[in-house]
Amino acid sequence: MTASAPCRKTATKSRTAAVGAIAVAGALLLTACGDQTEGGKDADTGSVKGSSAPLFDKLPAKYQKSGVIKVGTDAAYAPMESMDGNKIVGIDPEIGEAIGKQLGVKVTFENGKFDGLIGSLYSGRVDLAMSGMTDTKDRQEGLDEGKKSGKGVDFVDYFQSGTAILVKKGNPKGIKTLDDLCGKKVAVQLGTTYADAAKAQSTQCVKDKKPKIAIETPDTDAEAQVRVKAGGADADLNDFPVAAHVAKTADNGASFEVVGEPVDAAPFGIALDKSNSELRDAIKEALDAIIADGTYKKILDKWGASDSAIEKSAINGGK
Repeated sequence: MTASAPCRKTATKSRTAAVGAIAVAGALLLTACGDQTEGGKDADTGSVKGSSAPLFDKLPAKYQKSGVIKVGTDAAYAPMESMDGNKIVGIDPEIGEAIGKQLGVKVTFENGKFDGLIGSLYSGRVDLAMSGMTDTKDRQEGLDEGKKSGKGVDFVDYFQSGTAILVKKGNPKGIKTLDDLCGKKVAVQLGTTYADAAKAQSTQCVKDKKPKIAIETPDTDAEAQVRVKAGGADADLNDFPVAAHVAKTADNGASFEVVGEPVDAAPFGIALDKSNSELRDAIKEALDAIIADGTYKKILDKWGASDSAIEKSAINGGK
């Protein structure tokens, strides 16, 4: 066995914001120390690694050799993922770490813009995209508003969520349902299914002979929240667990509230390039293993998202 290299932290500082790449905001990639293809314990986590891990043999040789799976995320979406100093924390990083323990490799997360994550899979910059991303047929087929924009991706579904409406505390505009957004201003993150939902609702408003929705699409959901808080927008559309987390934690619960019931439940998926089917199947098997052994439930319970748990993973289960 050759001696392992010293453990290092590699700072990633720049990337384009185009669809083909991730714009990185100073995220740190934590690289595993030691030889990942030999049995033993991981120096950082104490977990079984390499060939001693339960599902190591399921991995493509590329990842057995490197000992690392790279994940692109947009770490501005608590409780799914957010920054705590230089560290990315939340549901997705913890599920990723648990999957890595099953596979015997290190799973590292890179921070970037949400609308560049799928492009980063196409380019090979990352192996997975895991960022509270809804599994949809359009994303599977590489469609953007009905037009071909890429070859599409595969998903391993791991979470279930519906659309929620986040408004300023006290709900000054009296919004209760999507229909109440007609004639209102809505801020919603660019590139999300919630931006699509706002557009669809605006079209329905016009059909119902009501004023259309004025839609703003900032790069991050944090910016959308700022606009709602400042009164520049009347609502933000979001995943229910994210909206609930924001309402509970922002300014100790003094700034926002969630109105109405979540609608249009859909699965979140771990996205992969379609050519990476062997890794996709290994990820699915590892995910099912952590669901079965209770690790998955503990993670969701910790972050207050147990209502979004699934009983078994699926491949491309979105509609």
